[in-house]
Amino acid sequence: MNAPENDEQRTGLSYRWVIFLILAMGYAIVYFHRVAPAVVVPELTRSFRIKGVALGVLASAYFYPYALMQLPSGLLSDSLGPRKTVTAFTLIAAAGAILFGISPTFFTAILGRIMVGLGVSVLFIPTLKILANWFEVEKFAIVTGILMAIGGLGWLFAATPLALLTLWLGWRVTFIIIGLVSLVLALLTYLIVRDHPAELGVSGILKAEGTTSSSSGEQKLPLLQGVKMVLSEKKFWPLAVWFFCTGGILFGFGGLWAGPYLMQVYNLSKAQTGNILMMIAVGMIVGSPMLGLLSEKVFHGRKLVLLISSSTLTGIWVLFVLLVDGLSVFFLYGLFFLLGIFASGIVVIGFAAAKELFPAQIAGTSTGMVNLFPFAGGALFQPVIGLVLDYSGKLDNIYSIEAYRISFVGFLLAAILALISVLFMRETPLVKTGEIS
Repeated sequence: MNAPENDEQRTGLSYRWVIFLILAMGYAIVYFHRVAPAVVVPELTRSFRIKGVALGVLASAYFYPYALMQLPSGLLSDSLGPRKTVTAFTLIAAAGAILFGISPTFFTAILGRIMVGLGVSVLFIPTLKILANWFEVEKFAIVTGILMAIGGLGWLFAATPLALLTLWLGWRVTFIIIGLVSLVLALLTYLIVRDHPAELGVSGILKAEGTTSSSSGEQKLPLLQGVKMVLSEKKFWPLAVWFFCTGGILFGFGGLWAGPYLMQVYNLSKAQTGNILMMIAVGMIVGSPMLGLLSEKVFHGRKLVLLISSSTLTGIWVLFVLLVDGLSVFFLYGLFFLLGIFASGIVVIGFAAAKELFPAQIAGTSTGMVNLFPFAGGALFQPVIGLVLDYSGKLDNIYSIEAYRISFVGFLLAAILALISVLFMRETPLVKTGEIS
């Protein structure tokens, strides 16, 4: 008599992993677009005949809509439904990638990057909402961790594989292909993904344990009231400054200027450059769970982990400034791996601290607000570093060693400011970092 129910549950248990795979592939594309410009800098400067500041504007066009859409993304997911939201905005990202690939002018390329940033900005929150409906509470943290790791694979693909693909097909065809892949994912999302098991007729799948979306009984505050509470909390601002500076370093350097630096100062090939850039993604994948474990099991807090991380990041930039052209390739691999841990993997601790500063009913608002700042940092640092490089000296479109040294002082100052901001943070009550997105 229980066979139909067991068959129904087995169907749901299998189907939810199909849903997860489709959504995770979409999330990998989010990370890909975030850092892809670092590998194709020479092609972009030649195609559009642009200098450093213009290149920074082009790359950072992704970050402005991404930052602005962090708060509205939750509202869109609630109003349209998560599946339709993911489908619609994946289509926008696909159109943007294709437009970027075929763009005849610099301004249409910027429009393409803006569309990509707008499209991918709204994917993460509705993805979590769908997964929360399909997975039990005790499994949701694991599923979220796998999702983040697959996002890191998107970063990995934007390194060596992208470098090789652009050498084979050219950068334009490569981005058109990425756009077409996004188009297929949008179609698969609409046809296969379901917001809730009940829509597939397998509502009994989570009957035993319940889902992460179960009501907690806490009354939710209106969005504007939640935003006001977040902005009026003095201890929020040191964390915001930390996110701004750390995000500026990660996306300003790892997302754009690290590529030209390695190719121009160390005369590395595009493939070699991609291999070193890939270490940031490896560091992120390794660092996120490692730092979470240290925070919970060893230090039993967030602040000390953030302090150690920001101190290490400052030390890394001291080395880059002093030894801008004097590092061995082996040492560069190590430094970029550490950057992945302490500028990217560390954000899981930052998001944990952001959620813990505020009541549970505005945890989503506080996370969305703080998530504005790393992308705002990337949006500012990419063109500003380009401006500094343009005015610091170059020959035949190759920046001088001193130009990179001067620009790296900007990253060092940002690391120091991030370190100082940690000193003003308040230690927060501990919750599991696995629940932080």
